[in-house]
Amino acid sequence: MGSHRAYYDAPLSEFLSASIDSVIGIIAQLHTQQLDFAQTAAWKSEISDLKQWLSGETDGHIFLEFSIPRMGKRADVVLIAHGIVFVIEFKVGSDAFHSADRRQTEGYALDLKNFHLGSHDAVIVPVLIATGASSASIVLRSNDDLVYDVINSNGKNLMQILVSVSLDNPGRQLDAKEWAASPYRPTPTIIEAAQALYADHSVDEIARNDAGAKNLAETSTRLQEIIHDARLGGRKAICFVTGVPGSGKTLVGLNLATSRDDEEQAVFLSGNGPLVEVLREALARDEADRTSGMNREAARRKVRSFIQNVHHFRDEALQTDGPPHEHVVVFDEAQRAWDRENTSRFMRTKRGQMDFDKSEPSFLLEYMDRHQDWCVVIALIGGGQEINTGEAGLVEWRDAVSKTFPNWDVHYSDRINTDEYAGTKDLFTSISNHASPEPRLHLATSMRSFRAERLSAFVHYLVNGESQRARHELEGIRATYPIALTRDLEVARDWLRAHARGTDAIGIVAASKALRLKPHGIFVKNDPDIVNWFLNPPEDIRSSHMLEDVATEFDIQGLELDWVAVGWDADFSMMNGQFVHRTFRGTRWQNLNTDSDKRYLQNAYRVLLTRARQGMVIFVPKGSETDATRHPSWYDGTYEYLKKCGIEELDVD
Repeated sequence: MGSHRAYYDAPLSEFLSASIDSVIGIIAQLHTQQLDFAQTAAWKSEISDLKQWLSGETDGHIFLEFSIPRMGKRADVVLIAHGIVFVIEFKVGSDAFHSADRRQTEGYALDLKNFHLGSHDAVIVPVLIATGASSASIVLRSNDDLVYDVINSNGKNLMQILVSVSLDNPGRQLDAKEWAASPYRPTPTIIEAAQALYADHSVDEIARNDAGAKNLAETSTRLQEIIHDARLGGRKAICFVTGVPGSGKTLVGLNLATSRDDEEQAVFLSGNGPLVEVLREALARDEADRTSGMNREAARRKVRSFIQNVHHFRDEALQTDGPPHEHVVVFDEAQRAWDRENTSRFMRTKRGQMDFDKSEPSFLLEYMDRHQDWCVVIALIGGGQEINTGEAGLVEWRDAVSKTFPNWDVHYSDRINTDEYAGTKDLFTSISNHASPEPRLHLATSMRSFRAERLSAFVHYLVNGESQRARHELEGIRATYPIALTRDLEVARDWLRAHARGTDAIGIVAASKALRLKPHGIFVKNDPDIVNWFLNPPEDIRSSHMLEDVATEFDIQGLELDWVAVGWDADFSMMNGQFVHRTFRGTRWQNLNTDSDKRYLQNAYRVLLTRARQGMVIFVPKGSETDATRHPSWYDGTYEYLKKCGIEELDVD
């Protein structure tokens, strides 16, 4: 029989007595992708082997093709036996235990441990079976979270593995049906979420099954209703969606972009070039891997149609008098659109449009307004994320709609008039359009870090210089979200390697103005290939895992890793009880004096300190008495301040 979690699940005794063809028939009925001979042959081999290897086992329940939604994949086998969860991954015909396969298998086990309620207290044992390998000795090594290190096997000693682990964990009880039915509360990375949505998973499947997910689903549903009503009624509308950091605004936009309704499908637009590049390539690689006969270049062409750089979309409007192909567009981080001065200067100097005199929001809305029938613009709004000059906030959007397009309907979040977003309580209440505030257009729950709901509050107080409040917030997350401090970059690297497991991603980040971390091997001006940095495997020297290339706030904003080392330079240093803001020009540091420049630098560190999903280590150099650009006092004050915030030192015996 099948279930919502697995294509096949049954008591082990029932599985052992069933015919191979009947089991494959049940799996095939629920399999959503086009079946090919290789897949069917692999199932036949796996089922035949399992029936042989487990023939002496009477206790247990088996699940085949068990869903791991956060990763957008399915584990080959999950076996509940002797009160223990065995996650079994097959590599049929393989004669070696490849590191990538071990990471995948361990990743499934950790995903269950972290996100599946029934697995929180369970013993979980990942087993990698390479059917063509020589027999491997059984090595049992459990960790504090009760997830074992991956056990290598060719399958023939599977019964011995079950017995060995059960002797290691006597007397455990686990009801397989209750376990499978317990809530799954994932928090996928934006890359994982995009891949899962593109592979036809729903937002409900890949989001936590709690109030945050409910909020996310309600917002997505409301936007789809607005789009549908606009199409049926021949209306034009704009929606302003707000959300706390990490609440899933981008996820909402990607959900609309991956919709399979051609007429109402949106294009996802972002001015964040690295985010667009990484998402496109991640989807293309995943699509090529999942689809028989499709190469990566064909997959890339397919993906380009619904994730685009906003600047390319804008430039297309200069080439034609007609409307865009799409009737629905999503602008990610819309508050970062350029104001009239910066857009006009760019268009005159870079695009030869000498008479151009519009803000980016005004021009983009004008392009969409060329549709004669209907269109919908969805503006996703974050707070405290501006890191570039010329970013307009919400005023330009409001002015463009109310002054130039008064016939458009306006739907806006009921939180948009707060300080965090609009900065004034009157910005949208005075708008003249058919306007209405809507609670469902605000995402109130952070879903970024499953270990640290309070991380953003801690970082807020830390970069504001409020050490006691930061320390208080840190106490609330210390047990589940480790944050460490060191003055030795190699110690930071070792800390990252020691904490990463399974498919966890690690990397080093630093501010784009951190130019004097260069003596330590952190070159912020050495522009990495950010696609390979994020997506390539740990063995690739271009990947973040190598801990060689460093990403800046511009590279990593909107993206995230599991474990991060943050390099902290003298550009943002604590001295005499307050932060000093500097930029390095020529051969020396110069103070930043304008409030906007100070805010951009502060926000750069805010972005860097909120990129880690599971934990981070902060590296503050000691400086040098012989280098006038790295005076020790500029670093010592910062280090002492971070200690005062409660961060644990690694350099203390």
